[in-house]
Amino acid sequence: MVFSSSGYNPEKPMENRISDIGPRDFEEFYPPVIARNKGKWLYHEILEPGLLVHVAESGEKVYTLRCGASRLMSVTHIREICDIADKYCDGHVRFTTRNNIEFMTDSEEKAKAMKADLAGRKFSGGSSKFPAGGTGAGISNIVHTQGWVHCHTPATDASGPVKAIMDEVFAEFGQMRLPAHLRISLACCINMCGAVHCSDIGLVGVHRKPPAVDHEWTGQLCEIPLAVAACPTGAVRPAKVEVNGGQVKSVAINKDRCMYCGNCFTMCPALPISDGVGDGIAVMVGGKVSNRIGTPQFSKVVVAYIPNEPPRWPTVTATVKKIVDAYAAHAKKYERIGEWIARIGWERFFSLTGLEFTHHLIDDFREPAYYTWRQTTQFKF
Repeated sequence: MVFSSSGYNPEKPMENRISDIGPRDFEEFYPPVIARNKGKWLYHEILEPGLLVHVAESGEKVYTLRCGASRLMSVTHIREICDIADKYCDGHVRFTTRNNIEFMTDSEEKAKAMKADLAGRKFSGGSSKFPAGGTGAGISNIVHTQGWVHCHTPATDASGPVKAIMDEVFAEFGQMRLPAHLRISLACCINMCGAVHCSDIGLVGVHRKPPAVDHEWTGQLCEIPLAVAACPTGAVRPAKVEVNGGQVKSVAINKDRCMYCGNCFTMCPALPISDGVGDGIAVMVGGKVSNRIGTPQFSKVVVAYIPNEPPRWPTVTATVKKIVDAYAAHAKKYERIGEWIARIGWERFFSLTGLEFTHHLIDDFREPAYYTWRQTTQFKF
């Protein structure tokens, strides 16, 4: 009766719906040429770094100009992006998962005019606002997490080291001269809301100390059962401790079982884990998602710890540059970093990159699922 009197028909739940709850259908925002040819594309080509063309069965074409961008943008910059989209693309623009901007148009003339226009747009410091690139056998933009700007458990910053690294390898963003495309990712802690575990080069922030416990405030700020349940290794347990002559409810940390993930701090702000001295970055290499040539692969740690060195992170930046240069010089065409390492061996990799091998890098992970899970759509006979 309630549904009937309100006009709701359970047989037709979308009929006369006026609510704006939830996002609008993404298909409403397609450029017309894409909407007309959805699912009917024949092929695509990279005409030049940053400029692609997709050709449909109907003969229609879409030209896409890909430009690098930062993950955190000012309102002024976003408005300029919208103005460009209005001028050249009938208001259509999209962002990729790697924080690139893609302007799409059905006219090659418009695409090339737009590229020339954007090449001349600079920030006051002289850097390009909209560098074209990130396509083909080059380095695309770095996908990264929140870092010190927003995240509550970071072991390193995200925007800072990403900016420093991209400044160093920027020449490869606008070129397509590497053996294959190269993906770099950064996560500011091991909870990894970035794609570090399956990138050619992954940078992950690492804590090296267990969380400190503020016993005075733990019982007042936190639901202790939630803090205990949040620990994936069972390193947190309830405890009663003496504080200012009285006994209070708190927690105890088993330091031998702690994996420094910071999940307990997410549940309880009286368990801070960030440490200005012990926190830093680990470097991983060899991961990929693609099925091309070889199966998807997880990254492996090649540098266990580099201390944070803001604002330019010189050691991390130099390490990434070493890996990129060695890969560019010695890999065969179409080889991703992991496939190159599989061919030459880890000993040769460490020799060519000049990285130090330590006992921290020995992979002693023995969980059978690591080897038995199907990680690919490739057939096995």
